[in-house]
Amino acid sequence: CVLFGLFLLFKYLPKWLVNTLLSSYITLLGAFAINAVALPFVTRLFPEHLQNKGVKLPSIPVIPLLIKEPIPIELSIPELALCVPSLSLGVWYAYTKNWLANNALGISFSVLGIEQVSLGSVSTATILLCGLFVYDIFWVFCTPVMVNVAKNFEAPIKLLFPRGPLRAMAGTKPNFAMLGLGDIVIPGLFVALMLRYDVDHSFKTTYFQSVFWGYVGGLGTTIFVMNYFKAAQPALLYIVPAVLLTVAAHAVLRGELSQVWKYQEDHAAENEAADQQAIAVTDKKSQ
Repeated sequence: CVLFGLFLLFKYLPKWLVNTLLSSYITLLGAFAINAVALPFVTRLFPEHLQNKGVKLPSIPVIPLLIKEPIPIELSIPELALCVPSLSLGVWYAYTKNWLANNALGISFSVLGIEQVSLGSVSTATILLCGLFVYDIFWVFCTPVMVNVAKNFEAPIKLLFPRGPLRAMAGTKPNFAMLGLGDIVIPGLFVALMLRYDVDHSFKTTYFQSVFWGYVGGLGTTIFVMNYFKAAQPALLYIVPAVLLTVAAHAVLRGELSQVWKYQEDHAAENEAADQQAIAVTDKKSQ
């Protein structure tokens, strides 16, 4: 719905207006994402007594229909120190639309998304990937929606790669290859899930290595086919089979297919147990 909504906005509203509103919002979010991604590395540079020291800033005032009560803002010293470079990068992108600034914001979004979101279980992740496999193929091959939005939406929702030497592109309209953040984050969540599987098994298994190289192979295939046919390609068409089949083949060779399929992270298992307990209590009351 969001993708189709963007398509309609670009079709019926001025392109500059849509890009100005949406890119400003996403650029501000990108500055916060850079702050969050860089924070663990920058915090180590500060003395311990300053790492968690808070600084109170002016509260966000009441905004009719949006904010009913003032929102207090308190940042740690490292967070405050990162505000200047992260906001500067966001402003640089907003004014220049430079592809390096775009990629810095896009990578920050991707890392933060993979870090904060968990798919919970291998079965859930597999179903999600299979659904997005069909989704990606439909919107790229069967409609102009995906390609139209990707080309017209000037915001860090994709990574840009120059198709030729930068010097040769000077003075002409740059020609970039694009990789949507969804093609990074969605498979990345599955890669992170398999890393957690290896961690839970004290690295006696190596599924992370298999799925990582499967992702690299799928992405490489996408780039090759895109350049060979000179046409946009749904990256998940190649990445999803690559990551799922490498893990499945690895699990079959080790005789652990059922174990891998049933794997759940701790919070997912706890939620399922709580749901089952609630259902049991409800059944007893109904009896």
